[in-house]
Amino acid sequence: MKILIMGLPGAGKSTLARSLASALERRGKTVTWLNADAVRMQFNDWDFSHEGRLRQATRMRDLADSSESDFVICDFVAPTQEGREAFCAEYTIWMDTIDSGRFENTNKIFTPPDKYDLRILEKKHIKWSLFIARQIQLAPKNLFRINN
Repeated sequence: MKILIMGLPGAGKSTLARSLASALERRGKTVTWLNADAVRMQFNDWDFSHEGRLRQATRMRDLADSSESDFVICDFVAPTQEGREAFCAEYTIWMDTIDSGRFENTNKIFTPPDKYDLRILEKKHIKWSLFIARQIQLAPKNLFRINN
């Protein structure tokens, strides 16, 4: 299952991703975690233009699709609907814990998602990682989509 954890820089995406990966691994699942900054570093691609962001979303999708893990957790800003569609998540978590991030250009282009499975409003990564791990293991795909 390909999981997108999205939100503004500083919202807690990486902290939640790390905690969720651990929670799933403790349940015997294999997990690949793809962090956007680590992937950008790997490919030496720090282009934050519209085209660069779409290329990054596509790259994250391709890396996730090539994984044989039970779960692939990808944390990146995904500031536009176009980028989120390019990534094509099976489960989307919106970290809506801050009003603005540390990069003004990202704040300006960030569009709240129309569709997501879970919207998190508080930085309580242990609570939410345990909740998500339970839900995605027990529920059929998209059973509890919160906003369509």
